[in-house]
Formats: sequence, C-alpha cells, structure tokens
Amino acid sequence: MTTAYAQIRQAIVEGRYQPGQRLIEQRIAEEFALSRTPVREALRRLEAEGLVHSEPNRGAVVRDMTIEDLSDLYGLRAQLEAYAAELAAARIEPHQVEELDAAIADFDRALADDESDPLDVTRLIADANRRIHGTVLAAARHDRLGQLLDRTVDVPLSFQAFRQFDRAETERSHLFHQLIRDAIVAGDASRASALMREHVLQGRDVLVAHLEG
Repeated sequence: MTTAYAQIRQAIVEGRYQPGQRLIEQRIAEEFALSRTPVREALRRLEAEGLVHSEPNRGAVVRDMTIEDLSDLYGLRAQLEAYAAELAAARIEPHQVEELDAAIADFDRALADDESDPLDVTRLIADANRRIHGTVLAAARHDRLGQLLDRTVDVPLSFQAFRQFDRAETERSHLFHQLIRDAIVAGDASRASALMREHVLQGRDVLVAHLEG
C-alpha cells in the first residue's frame, strides 16, 4: 500500500493527474503494475488527506480548487505561517538554525542547477522549501499550530507554484528565506512575521495569475 500511495500521491502533486480527473482503479493499477487492492487503499488514504474526493457516479476524483478557494487557503496559510515565524524568533534553538541553514543551502544549490531535468530541479527546490518551512514551524514549538498547518498547506499547490515560478520569482523566494532566517535568528519577531506573510502570498499571487491565464 505504501508504494501505491507514494506513486499516486506523487502523480497528483506533480500534476500528472490533473484536478477534476477521475482516478480509475484498474487504469492506475495497470499504470503502476499493481493490483487493485493497494490502489483502492491508497485512494482512501489520499481522500482522508484531502487530495482526492469521491463523487456520485464518478468515484475517486482529484480534488479541484477555484481561485476563491485558493485565495482563501493561502490567506489562512499566510496568517498561520506568519505566527509560526513570530514564535520561532523567540524559541528557535541552535540545532534548528543549523537545519534551517542547511535547507536554505540546498535550495540555493538546486536553484543554481542548470544541467538537471527541470522536473528534478523543481523536486529538489520543493523539498528544500518544505524543510525550510517545516523547520520554522518546529522552532515555533506549538503543536496546535502545527496541526492547523498540516490541514492548510496544500502540497500540490506548493509544488505547482514552483513549476510556475520564473527564474526571478524563484530567486525572490530564496531571498525571502534568507531574510526570514536572519529575522528569526536576530529575534525580530515582527519582521519575521511580516516577511513570512509576504512570502506565502507571493506563491498565491503566482498561482492565481496562472489560473486566470
């Protein structure tokens, strides 16, 4: 089941299975050389995560999102992550600064990679981004906030944002990470919060522009 879940989830996150697309068990099983049972269990798990939903007479479908849905989700995420950055400025520990620096360095290396396949580079950038934001959240040391963000951060949207970013936008995201890091380490809670809010809303604006286009 783990393999089926990981493969189907990756296909959704990377946009190979598009929003609104039916997920037919037999076809997926054939695509990944699996039996239908692990596929069925994986789809149930993905539905629990909110990546898939069931529709009458259609079965499992990749969840779709309107521009209003996207704006609302990112607006909430911006508030929650801004609060996490504010708390992190008061609570971050030395080993978490090291983890943050390592993730930012990995983001920088991926950004400088002009030779690898673009999709592989996006995967590296998205993974480094996840670690950066995850470290800030861990440094906040607020379990309830972490639970709320788990339900709010939409992994497919985050991945697609980086696919839509041009070079300048990705570099801007990288700069934000460095500025947020410096504000947190300096203990400047208000600056860390404001920078994080602006950073998250940058991703929203890129996705909205893409959907409108």
